[in-house]
Amino acid sequence: MNATPKAVEYLYEVWDANWDNGPLGNYKILRHPIRKKTAKRIYFDYVSGRPGCVDRQQLEADGEIYNGYTRRRLHLAPPEIPSRPKKPSLSELRKAMADAHPDRGGTDAEFIAARERYERARDAHKGAAA
Repeated sequence: MNATPKAVEYLYEVWDANWDNGPLGNYKILRHPIRKKTAKRIYFDYVSGRPGCVDRQQLEADGEIYNGYTRRRLHLAPPEIPSRPKKPSLSELRKAMADAHPDRGGTDAEFIAARERYERARDAHKGAAA
């Protein structure tokens, strides 16, 4: 009798390989194979081989779950890899600062915050050029 092997199901996790040095956007998707499903729990193995389990009803209702014990967010379907936002250019920051000026309808606090962002970026740019 030819028995077709059962398809392996997975829980998915976004992993940043540079997590210990700060998020640098070196993301990949980890697949954790599911071993068993009961009415209340989903049992799986982490990539390292360590066993784990999560609340099945919450995971299936939300599509993802935060496992506080391991501090990982697990997903039923492969999640999208986050993109890093592009840093604004000096000209964009200068324009935002001008637009936040009180004479143009901004508030003092908005202008001060915009000016500080511009000056930090300008100083960082000067330091990199030196």
